[in-house]
Amino acid sequence: MYYVGLDVHQYRTSVEILDCNGKGVKRLEVRGRWPALLEELRKAPRPFAVCYEASCGYGYLYEELSKLAQRVTVAHPAALAWIYKSKKKHDRIDAIKLAKLLYLDEVPTVHVPAREIRLWRQTIEFRQKLLQMRVSAKNQIRAFLRERGLAAPKNLWSGKGLAWLRTLELDEAAGLHSELLIDALQEANQKMQRVEKYLNRVVDRQSGVALLRTIPGIGRRSAEALMAYIDDVQRFGSIKEVGSYFGLIPCQDASADKNHLGHITREGPATVRKLLCEVAWVAIRRSRTVGAYFQRVMHHDPERKKIALIATAHYLLRVAASMLRSGECWRESVELTQAATEADAPGGGENPSRPQGFSPPPNAPRLPTDRFLPSPLSPSPPPQPWAAQTTLKALHDAGGPSRQRK
Repeated sequence: MYYVGLDVHQYRTSVEILDCNGKGVKRLEVRGRWPALLEELRKAPRPFAVCYEASCGYGYLYEELSKLAQRVTVAHPAALAWIYKSKKKHDRIDAIKLAKLLYLDEVPTVHVPAREIRLWRQTIEFRQKLLQMRVSAKNQIRAFLRERGLAAPKNLWSGKGLAWLRTLELDEAAGLHSELLIDALQEANQKMQRVEKYLNRVVDRQSGVALLRTIPGIGRRSAEALMAYIDDVQRFGSIKEVGSYFGLIPCQDASADKNHLGHITREGPATVRKLLCEVAWVAIRRSRTVGAYFQRVMHHDPERKKIALIATAHYLLRVAASMLRSGECWRESVELTQAATEADAPGGGENPSRPQGFSPPPNAPRLPTDRFLPSPLSPSPPPQPWAAQTTLKALHDAGGPSRQRK
C-alpha cells in the first residue's frame, strides 16, 4: 500500500507519495487544474490511499479519486494543528505531513455525504443567501422612507404596499433609487419561490422531515436543514456527538481540579444553529415541556436567558437526533410539565414556603429529564407527543415509589 498526500489548489497541487514503510517514493508538483492532477495520479503505483484537506470542491475530488484510489480520506482543516500552527508552512511540507498522517492512520476525517445530500445542502445555503438579500432590500427601503419622512403602511411588503411605494411623487434620483430597490425585492422574492419549490419536492421524499415536524416550533425549512446536515444519524456514536458536530457545546479548558467552560464552539454549519435558536424561541411558547426546560436552566435570572436559549436549542437537537434514531414522534414530558405547574403555583418552585415543622413525604423516584427511553411506535393510533417515560425497571432500580428510604 502506498500513501499519497495532496495539498490541493485550483491551479497547482503538491503531491507526496510514501511506501509501505513510510519512506518517500516520489514528490512532484502538478501545475494545472484538477484534470491534470487526476491524470498524474493514474500513473501512481498501485494500490494507494490518498488524503487531502476539505475545501471548496472536495466532493467532486472525492468522487473522482474514489475511482483511482483504494481509500480516500478527507482531512478536517481546523483539526490539523500540525499544519496550520506550524512556523514553517509550505505546500510541499503540508503534502508531506498529510501523507505521514495517512500512513500513521491519524488523520482527523470529515464526513463526505452523497452527491444528492451535498446538492441539497448547497440549495439550503443558497436560500439563506437569498433571504439575506431580501432582508437587505427591505431594510434599504425602510431607510429610504425614513430619510424622506414618509410613514409606511403596515402592509408595505404586500402588493398594495409596493404599489403605494411606486406611486410616490419623488424627484428623478429618488425615483430611480426607489424603483431599483423595489425591483431587487421582487427579484429576491421570485428567486426564493423557485428555490423553495425545489426544496419542497426534495422534502416530500424525506420521511424524517415529517417526523421532525412533530417537534413544537420546527417547520419545513428547519426540519430539512436538520435532515440534510445530520444525513445518517447512525454515524454518530452517541447523541452527545450531535451537539458537538453542530457546535452547541461549550469550549472546555480543564486541568487538574480546575474546569473552565466558555462560549460554544460554533463548529459545524451556522445555518442550523441559527434555525435551532429560532425554533427554541417558538417551542418555549408552544410546549410546556420545552418551556419548563428553559426556565429550569435560566433559574429565573434574566442574565441567563441567552445561556438558557442555547441550552434549549441543544436540547431540541438531541431530541431530534433521538427521534431519527428510534423513529418515534414527539411526546410531552409529564415530569417537566408537572415541575412547571408546581413552580407556577403559589409557594411552588425549588424552595416553596412551608409552615414550621412541616415534614414533606418521601419523594418518588424521578428519572433525569434529559434521558429518553424509547418505546415502539404503534401504527394504528395517532402518535402521541414524544418525551421520557418511567419504566417499571427504572422504578425497581430506584427502589420503587412504595419502598421507604432509610
